[in-house]
Amino acid sequence: MAQVHPTAVVHPDARLHETVEVGPYSIIGPQVTIGAGSRVGPHVVIEGRTTLGERNRIFQFASVGADPQDLKYAGEDTELVLGDDNQIREFVSLHKGTAGGGGATRVGSGNLFMANCHVAHDCVVGNGCRIGNGSALAGHVTMEDHVIISGLAAVHQFTRLGKHAFISGGAMVTMDIPPYATAQGDRAELVGLNTVGLERSGFSKEQIERVKEAHRILFRSKLTLQEAMVRLRAELAGHSEVDHLIQFIQQSKRGLTR
Repeated sequence: MAQVHPTAVVHPDARLHETVEVGPYSIIGPQVTIGAGSRVGPHVVIEGRTTLGERNRIFQFASVGADPQDLKYAGEDTELVLGDDNQIREFVSLHKGTAGGGGATRVGSGNLFMANCHVAHDCVVGNGCRIGNGSALAGHVTMEDHVIISGLAAVHQFTRLGKHAFISGGAMVTMDIPPYATAQGDRAELVGLNTVGLERSGFSKEQIERVKEAHRILFRSKLTLQEAMVRLRAELAGHSEVDHLIQFIQQSKRGLTR
C-alpha cells in the first residue's frame, strides 16, 4: 500500500503505486494515477483525469489537474499527463486540457516548475525545461526540450518556444522564439544565442558555430525571411541542429520574434 498520511483524502478509485508517499491534508481524486517513487507533499490537490509517471515530487500547496481557466470549457473529460522526474514546487498550478485544444495538457520528464508558476490548458512542455518563479504559460503554448524561462515572465497563448531557448526574467513573449535564442523585454526581442546552455547540453564547437551562422543569416543580414531561408538551406542544411531550426520556422503560425 502507498504511504498515505491519515489526514490525507485519497479517493478509493485513485491508482497509486505502492511506493508513493502522500503528505498531510492532501487530496487526490478518483481519476488520478501516480507512478512509482513519487512523493506528494502536504496540502496538495491532484484532481481530474491526471496521470503522473515515476519519481515526481509535488511540493506543498500545488494544484495539479484542475479545470482549465477557459470560459468555453463545459466539463469535458480531458486530461493532464506528466512524465517522470518532474519537480512541482509550492503553489504551482497545472491545468488539464480542453476539447478544443486536443483534450490534453502534456508535460514530459525532468522538468522543474518553480514556485507560483502556471501552466494553462492544452500546453505541451518537453523534457528538461525550467519555468521560473511566478512565470505563466497561457493556453496552447508549446515548449520544446531544454527551454529555460526565468522568473516573472509570461508567454502568450499559441506561442512556441524552440528547444534550448532562454527567456529572460520579466519578458512578455507574444511571438515564437526560435531554437537556441535568448529573448528579453516587453514585447520580447531576440538579444543573442543561448551559447552557455548549448555548451552545457553537450553541443560541439562545430555545432555551436553552425547555429551562430544560421542566426546571423536569419536575423543579422538584410535579407527577408524568405530569402534568408533559401540561403540557410543552401549553405547549412543537412546538420540536425540547423534542420530543426528550419523546420521550426516553417511551422510558425504566430510569426517569429526578431
